Amino acid sequence: KSPVSWEVIHAFALLKKAAAQANHALGKLEESTCSLICGACDEIAEALVDPGTREDMMRHFPVDVFQTGSGTSTNMNVNEVVSNMACLSAGSEIGAQDPVHPNDHVNMGQSSNDTFPTAMHVATCLRMQVDLLPGIETLRDSLERKTAQFEHLVKIGRTHLQDATPIRLGQEFSGFERQLRNALERTRSSMQCLAGNLAIGGTAVGTGINTHPEFAGMVCERLSSETGIPFKEATNHFEAQSSLDSMVDAHGRLKTIAVSLSKIASDIRLMACGPRCGLNEIALPAVQPGSSIMPGKVNPVIIESVMQVSMRICGNDTTITMGGMGGLGSLLDLNVAMPLTAVTMLETIQLLSNSTINFSAQCIDGIEANEDVINDIVERSLMLGTTLAPELGYNEAAAIAKACFKSGQTIREYCLEHDILPPDRLDSLLDVSEMTHPHA
Repeated sequence: KSPVSWEVIHAFALLKKAAAQANHALGKLEESTCSLICGACDEIAEALVDPGTREDMMRHFPVDVFQTGSGTSTNMNVNEVVSNMACLSAGSEIGAQDPVHPNDHVNMGQSSNDTFPTAMHVATCLRMQVDLLPGIETLRDSLERKTAQFEHLVKIGRTHLQDATPIRLGQEFSGFERQLRNALERTRSSMQCLAGNLAIGGTAVGTGINTHPEFAGMVCERLSSETGIPFKEATNHFEAQSSLDSMVDAHGRLKTIAVSLSKIASDIRLMACGPRCGLNEIALPAVQPGSSIMPGKVNPVIIESVMQVSMRICGNDTTITMGGMGGLGSLLDLNVAMPLTAVTMLETIQLLSNSTINFSAQCIDGIEANEDVINDIVERSLMLGTTLAPELGYNEAAAIAKACFKSGQTIREYCLEHDILPPDRLDSLLDVSEMTHPHA
């Protein structure tokens, strides 16, 4: 079985509470009925956010994710549970539907077709706010610290996996850090887009039949107050209910974050390969024995975990893309791939949240630079000859590099041996720290 994520049910509880409050404020729901609905919704929401009581509460919501594509089964499951809990609270029996009816009261002014996409957006925004943003910020902070720690270390750059001109290790890590800053911007932008496009109020096909014209705005106000996220009614309900564009766009940004993490992880793994027969420019913290047959081997397990997470998220992106495509998920006036889209999005957020925290604590924070190795590689690099080109011309600098490759000498050794330049001028040109920033 694949039950709908608890986060979706939690968002539904918040939504049903906000709807009851709005209907009461509009004079359509008695205060006592509103109070009973709100009490049941609070009980559900509180139980779900507590890992200790979550499993017991989720037993009341057995509907599988692979259901009708509108999420009607889940919406009715929530309506019935809220009704039953409210009836029990009022001294009635389960299934009595009195004093709180699942359709007439809990679902008043609503349809599965506008509540499920609304709950999906609310759940996504909440998990981004509570889990994903803090995870990205943690990893960004770790990379920022490493950028400062390694700022003084000049290493050889590599393009096409071939030696290139020098770069500071801190500069490389600053690139990683910038990717995480971009990830924060992408996440916040996605939240803003999703929060500003709630389908509530559209009911069956976006026309708003059987709902008060002020209902949706009041629901959004109450959801905003409850969560601290500025939710707004969709500008166009027909778009909000018939397409998944907002979710496709948001997940595409999360996929970009996953791709960034994969690039960072791969680069760090490459710099750490060895220790005797690879680059060995940095050392990773050992978190477990690396091999069942090779004693003393340490593998980049956290890095490979992050890279596999990235692969999974790329697959999830295909799922959500197909869910939004015409003829598959989006058909005329209603998208019919919402349950799968919701749980897939929430899985991606959970994977990103967990992997950023794990990557930070068990890998990035413990990275150390092997300075002797870095310095030796830089000194032996033939790309130092690049700084000779403005002085000697490209052809002569290239000839020197080729001669050094053939003889096994360094650029410095060859130039001194053949009196190419005065020693003090050579020292100035081959000062690697001066090669890592522009010059007039």
